[in-house]
Amino acid sequence: MPFPIPNERVIVMINDSRLLQHLQDLSQIGRNEETGGINRFSFTPEEQQAIELVVSYMEEAGMTVVVDAVGNIIGTYGEGNETIMLGSHIDTVPEGGKYDGALGVLAAIEVVQTIHEQQLSPSKKIEVVAFKDEEGTRFGFGLIGSRAMAGLLTHQQLQQNDEAGISIEEAMKQFQLSPFPLEKAKRNDIRAYLEMHIEQGKVLEIEDLPVGVVTGIAAPLWLEVTVTGVSEHAGATPMPTRHDALTAASEMILAIEQMLKDTTDSVATVGKLNVRPNGVNVIPGKVTFTIDIRDIDEQRISTLENAILKQLQKIAERRNVPLSSQVLQRVKPAKTDATLQQQLKDSIEKYGIRSHSLISGAGHDAMNIAAVAPIGMLFVRSKDGISHNPLEYSSSEDIVIATNIFYDTVVELAK
Repeated sequence: MPFPIPNERVIVMINDSRLLQHLQDLSQIGRNEETGGINRFSFTPEEQQAIELVVSYMEEAGMTVVVDAVGNIIGTYGEGNETIMLGSHIDTVPEGGKYDGALGVLAAIEVVQTIHEQQLSPSKKIEVVAFKDEEGTRFGFGLIGSRAMAGLLTHQQLQQNDEAGISIEEAMKQFQLSPFPLEKAKRNDIRAYLEMHIEQGKVLEIEDLPVGVVTGIAAPLWLEVTVTGVSEHAGATPMPTRHDALTAASEMILAIEQMLKDTTDSVATVGKLNVRPNGVNVIPGKVTFTIDIRDIDEQRISTLENAILKQLQKIAERRNVPLSSQVLQRVKPAKTDATLQQQLKDSIEKYGIRSHSLISGAGHDAMNIAAVAPIGMLFVRSKDGISHNPLEYSSSEDIVIATNIFYDTVVELAK
């Protein structure tokens, strides 16, 4: 579709070919050639390669770049006393897509580069941040960089281990980071935080709109559940005498689905499963699985958490297998700032596009930054609502429209 330009004023356009090329180049780092999926996990060579590329883009855009105590990449433009922060992340889920997170970082850099090329002199300092480990893929604990910047990261949380037994703290030290005291990463000078992100849902596609304004972000609660049975010989143990951890866990997983089958507000997902000893001829003795619970209302999350754990305990007792659980991460839901919502809507309407508001079912770094600054989010239409998948796609036309709208909003805020 052609990009609409109002007749009543001259509009500065971002360099669309440069932005799309940056997006393509970054997508090659960590790419699985067989599946097309991207694997860029925190504190890995692939992530480091991506960081170096993003830093080069920031410097080309006229920014001064630093790495903070926990590994957030921060590009700064201008010297105002107040900060307009733009950000997202460049890490991925396993076999992820090329747009989630990365688009937000690269679009923000393009906004600043356009400001630089137009020789504008904003009265407020503009920062672009590539936050450290938003997805939580490696350690089962995400949003590390934004937690630290909001003063929400704790020493205990940094002791979380990956599957190789390496803690977040150890990984940081391997990459020459010095996270302690954690207060070094906390910020209190952010006048406004804006994040541009693909929708990861179908609302905008149904509305036939390229962009939308986010009013709130549903909070993720991650639980890890362990079911302990008895590992015995698959051939020599009669069915009635077994204590099979996997069949018990399977019933629990189906029970979770059944509990939420009629709700439209809350969601719960079992996304990771570990079976031990994981042998063909051995009855599973221990199963660990995760539960991802989300809702925009904190009380509903708590109520659902208690109900799920109560139901799982009933199944465990009936099947005579011990059950334990722990919280991997708990994040508060966040509402976006009404003033920033309106500024995004005004920018959208300047381009002749109908503004539409929606809620984010996915979590974002903005949730944590909301603890220290007003936040705003602009969503870009996702084809078929697919995300966290190599098929994830937002059209070049929608991306260019969204980035121009984002540019317009940032310029107004930074005046």
